[in-house]
Amino acid sequence: MKKPRLRLGFLASNNGSGMRGIVAAIEAGALDAEARLVISNRRDAPALDFATAHDVPTTVIRTKTDPDAADAALAEALLAAGVELVILSGYLRKLGPRTLKAYAGRVLNVHPSLLPKFGGEGMYGRRVHDAVAAAGERVTGVTVHVVDGEYDQGPPVAQLEVPLVSGDDAATIEAKVTAAESGFFVEVLRGLSQGTLALPHPTHNFR
Repeated sequence: MKKPRLRLGFLASNNGSGMRGIVAAIEAGALDAEARLVISNRRDAPALDFATAHDVPTTVIRTKTDPDAADAALAEALLAAGVELVILSGYLRKLGPRTLKAYAGRVLNVHPSLLPKFGGEGMYGRRVHDAVAAAGERVTGVTVHVVDGEYDQGPPVAQLEVPLVSGDDAATIEAKVTAAESGFFVEVLRGLSQGTLALPHPTHNFR
């Protein structure tokens, strides 16, 4: 049996909408990848139920009580599952140094703006779209970027522009960006698997 080009692990705190889109693409044969593990910091995260329903292993690693132990457990779980590329799918916790070291240059996040605009600590979800609307932007978008130790500071892998029209409010902007996010993330991963896109560190690519 042919080995999947990408072996993915997902971190999700809630619904994991990006993870759902990626798993659906894998199941449809549209992405040469394998979902190896879904990890959440919340036992009641709907992402875990989705993963279980799609035969993807899951685990819960709580982060509040002992962040250092959680960081070690997270890195160990990903490595034990054979994960080579980590996808953040609405994971609302900052990664610790052990996980970042184990997967340096191989953790990806999707952010709902064209970074470096409207990024940084506290800028997630509707807050981003509120800021875009308040600034009167005529173009926003989606950024898939490498995760490092600072919020939204890692180098971008790819960006997609989402045009806006005068009068778009935060809810309208959010709907437009959300509609673009999941499919774009799949396109980026397909590019990585096929070698048409590259991660910033050349030793971390998959062909």
